[in-house]
Amino acid sequence: MKLNTQKFALACALTAAVLWLACSALVSLLPGLMLSMSGHMVHMQLENMGWHLTVVGFIGGLVAWSAIAGATGALLSAIYNRLL
Repeated sequence: MKLNTQKFALACALTAAVLWLACSALVSLLPGLMLSMSGHMVHMQLENMGWHLTVVGFIGGLVAWSAIAGATGALLSAIYNRLL
């Protein structure tokens, strides 16, 4: 079964957007907990640092990560379809 490259890319982009929204909401609501969790994820002590979440950064990250995820999904789908 071949994948529809455009639909798969869009699904990846939308998934990244939803995850970005959820992550940004958690950073906004629980900054200390999220900073600690992020530190654990990268094996670093980040508690002395802080978040700098702006509207421009939020929108820029949303667009950038969605575009990267969409392009990655398109590439994955194209490679998968080629391998069939």
